[in-house]
Amino acid sequence: MPKAIRIQQQGGPEVLKWEDVQVGDPGPGEARVRHKACGLNFLDVYQRSGLYKIALPSGMGNEAAGVVEAVGAGVTQVKTGDRVAYAGGAPGAYSEVRTMPADRLVVLPEGISFETAAAMMLKGMTAQYLLRRTHRVQSGETIVFHATAGGVGLIACQWLKALGATVIGTAGSEEKCALAKAHGADHCINYRKENFVERVKALTGGKGVPVVYDSVGKDTFTGSLDCLQPRGLMVSFGNSSGAVPPFEVVVLSQKGSLYLTRPTLVTHTSKREDLVATAKDLFDVVLSGKVKIEVNHRYALKDAAQAQRDLEARKTTGSTILIP
Repeated sequence: MPKAIRIQQQGGPEVLKWEDVQVGDPGPGEARVRHKACGLNFLDVYQRSGLYKIALPSGMGNEAAGVVEAVGAGVTQVKTGDRVAYAGGAPGAYSEVRTMPADRLVVLPEGISFETAAAMMLKGMTAQYLLRRTHRVQSGETIVFHATAGGVGLIACQWLKALGATVIGTAGSEEKCALAKAHGADHCINYRKENFVERVKALTGGKGVPVVYDSVGKDTFTGSLDCLQPRGLMVSFGNSSGAVPPFEVVVLSQKGSLYLTRPTLVTHTSKREDLVATAKDLFDVVLSGKVKIEVNHRYALKDAAQAQRDLEARKTTGSTILIP
């Protein structure tokens, strides 16, 4: 019988259980996928901890890559034997095999391995919508990207350099800053040693930047607003340090008629055509060599709890995958 990581209640990593699961034949519009590699993301932690509410009991995990074993009636998007990958949808990627809607799967091109796909689908498509749709980065712009040494950050850093932007990154150690710079960051501020707002102002001659990408949340939110130039855009897309506390909307006017958005990958890929286009853009930039996906950590799928502990403790950099 196949196994999967599941939770009966939200809480710490200890709620993750390695269990036998029943996986039947795919129904109409569904496909059964045998996973070869599964991705690890902060979204998984948010869903496990209770920061994001999910229906219980539940599977865990939001991205994976594998092979289609069978398809149900009416499926045209994929066929048996296809190499596929996905990100988003109902949690359940921490599994050896699962049945899921076929229209959420994209076929992997030659040159993209299972491990690469599992390491980049959620993070890479997140980078795509952030840089190409939430704010369409132009050559010559200077931007701030927090957690530059993380999974999304290292992908975004390389993509931003390919677009001709100047990247001011932040990270929590000199080692992580060195990693960010090796992947294209022009500057990296160690926020444990420096005030990142003051440093950004110094680097921009007091002007600030047109956009800040912030997945850290509570610890950086106010400072991120202070890095923006008038009418700048604050993009809050994660909460690794905790949820942003309530604040008065008038603050945005006081700090320069600022814009604030809280986008999600789910919204940006809810239509099949948007999902396919987003994935293709990611595949193209990776296959071109402009963005390299580095898998820095691997864990057995059954050890998902330890993987999440290390992620939360900031012991990981770049992408981490779980191997069934």
